[in-house]
Amino acid sequence: MKRLSLVEVDLSDVTSSDALHSLLSHALGFPGWYGCNWDAFWDAITALVPMPLQLKLLGWESFSRRLPNDARLLKECLDDMQAQYPEDASDVEFG
Repeated sequence: MKRLSLVEVDLSDVTSSDALHSLLSHALGFPGWYGCNWDAFWDAITALVPMPLQLKLLGWESFSRRLPNDARLLKECLDDMQAQYPEDASDVEFG
């Protein structure tokens, strides 16, 4: 599958883990049966969908203050993908 050049995800209004997973699922094109948890997120980004060349996470600072655990887990997944699958990982911008 062809990788998109850029996907922007605005996290400014995300106030729950469920809302975050729904937003990420829609923005990244996850299948309808996506499990909305961090194990499922890892499986989706590493095996189910092609990640965009660049991923911009807008509103990161305020999001990470509202949901610090989810912010940490999201960043860990993206960092781990970069370390384990660099050719398939996105260049992530935390803006």
